[in-house]
Amino acid sequence: MPEMSEQDLAAISQLRSSTMRLSRRLRHQRVEESLSPTEMGVLGTLARCGKATPGELARKEHVQPPSMTRIVAMLEEKGLVRREPHPEDRRQVVVSSTEQAEVILQESRRRRNAWLAELAEGLDEEEWAVLRDAAPVLYKLAHL
Repeated sequence: MPEMSEQDLAAISQLRSSTMRLSRRLRHQRVEESLSPTEMGVLGTLARCGKATPGELARKEHVQPPSMTRIVAMLEEKGLVRREPHPEDRRQVVVSSTEQAEVILQESRRRRNAWLAELAEGLDEEEWAVLRDAAPVLYKLAHL
């Protein structure tokens, strides 16, 4: 990518500020208030990727392995994940989500999607087209 212009840097600043504000507002749309954003993130990762070791979850969620061990223990205590022996490495465990977690995730996604759809009603057709076209790029940035 070529060197950024002042206009590019201003757009980056606006993107950062906007995504942070939108993220905070989305967190308020949670269904299960007793779960932290990090715990919800782990459940979302398990829903997307399936079973994973705590180390894999830590890498995907960008947290330290000891922190993920604590998060998994708290989620297990709440009945939202289960730990099973790793099929190939007895020293490790594999974490998977429970049906209760999947219900919470589905309802949370439904609620957040409805909230975003309501916001999007305030956009004109051109703004909506730009946002719709930007969605895959934002997804890519979020998962780099």
